[in-house]
Amino acid sequence: MCRSKSSTKVIEPSRPRRSRTSQSSSSSPRTTANNLRPNSSSFNLTTESTSYYYKDWSKASSVSSGSSLSSLKDSLPENAHIYQFSEISSATRHFKLEKYSSSSSSSSWRCSIHNKDVLVFQRKFRRPMELPELRDRLAVICRSHHSSLIKLLGASVSGNYIYLVYEYVRGVNLADCLRNRLNPSFTDLSTWLSRMQIATDLAHGLDYIHHFSGLNSNFVHNHIKSSSIVITEDTLNARICHFGTSELCGEIVTADTPSSSNSTKLKELQRSGSRTVRLEGTRGYMAPEYLATGVATQKSDVYAFGVVVLELLSGQEALKYEFDDNGGFTRVSVVETARLAMAEEGGPRKWVDKRLKDSFPVEVAAEMIRVGLDCLDEDPNERPDMGRVALSVSKLYLDSKKWAENMGTAIDLTVSLGPR
Repeated sequence: MCRSKSSTKVIEPSRPRRSRTSQSSSSSPRTTANNLRPNSSSFNLTTESTSYYYKDWSKASSVSSGSSLSSLKDSLPENAHIYQFSEISSATRHFKLEKYSSSSSSSSWRCSIHNKDVLVFQRKFRRPMELPELRDRLAVICRSHHSSLIKLLGASVSGNYIYLVYEYVRGVNLADCLRNRLNPSFTDLSTWLSRMQIATDLAHGLDYIHHFSGLNSNFVHNHIKSSSIVITEDTLNARICHFGTSELCGEIVTADTPSSSNSTKLKELQRSGSRTVRLEGTRGYMAPEYLATGVATQKSDVYAFGVVVLELLSGQEALKYEFDDNGGFTRVSVVETARLAMAEEGGPRKWVDKRLKDSFPVEVAAEMIRVGLDCLDEDPNERPDMGRVALSVSKLYLDSKKWAENMGTAIDLTVSLGPR
């Protein structure tokens, strides 16, 4: 683990007071000899960093990026941190530290900032974003709290990149828990109840994102998949990663954003209150309407959740290609195999992960498959709301606990997720 060289302490906001500027009023940080040093209250943006991604930061030469960013700091709630870019750079050893993960759209590093074990994600902005929009989204996301979400601690900006700082949670992603690369016949999730616990955590976490994370926020996650879900090492609970990533990177935009060119789509969005998105997703998890239109909605999140539920029950990948007898490839989708299983007599029992060794309540399993398939309806309007899904999954979890107690099945889920 690396340690930040900076000793800057977080500036705690105090009672609101009238700003010295004539443009706005905001809360001012308490400044003492122990918690303030020059320029600690703003993003560390150089002249080249003031790009078109922050249009109002460079509207006129008389308004410096420093003063604009100071107003951003002043207006955020006390649990949101604006990190200096120098802190991010120092903590990651100028980004030469071994990467924790890497993909086509992001890179991450595990390090320590302000004596906290964190993950820093570097992502590009997808569209121009003005200061008030970034401020509002960051404020809502950072003050959101739920046991099934990995918390966003704060952010920093440099040039066309945003650096998102999340708390580090010890565990393994759900994909690796289900499909151990070293031993395919082994799974850490060897009991039915452990999988139902994960399904319940995910359902309530996504319901919170959609309905309770902020007043009228209408958030869309847009990155629900098994590799973006961490299973905690101590209790096998599920934690959803990347909450707020799509919002803060500019993937999600409001229906009246000028950059959206399809006027017909915009009118539909304005009627529905949905949002447009530049296509960001993983094959196998993207809803049909999302693939066709590039519009991310809460119902496309519901679709991705349905795919994860079927993965969880079967242990299968969301989508894969297998060699056939003719030397070609056959597309295998967990959605298609689940639908076939439900149409066959005794299909659900055969379809559920063999590594559970038939130790599960068949009726509950069939109901869980139906819940997953309901979330995968081709018509987004026919998919259930996550609030209703969370209630259904919770009921089935309680039924599973009763089954486990009657069967005398151990329900202590504390295990080690070390490689086998």
